[in-house]
Amino acid sequence: MGDCRPLGFLIGLPFAVLALALSLVGAVIWILGTILSCLCPCCMCFAGLANLAMDLIKLPVKVIQCFIEQIPC
Repeated sequence: MGDCRPLGFLIGLPFAVLALALSLVGAVIWILGTILSCLCPCCMCFAGLANLAMDLIKLPVKVIQCFIEQIPC
């Protein structure tokens, strides 16, 4: 993000707010998956669930970056 593209940021902001709500759900899933994987380390599906939750947590940043990259200078 070397150059500033405020129009892309403003267009992507409502979508980032929706992604923020999904990231909060992802944070709850990540906490539950981490707790369950500590309780039962033999279940590898909880580790995959925690990785999916981390992708959900990073989603708002990815959405904003996508919209900023789409707007030409």
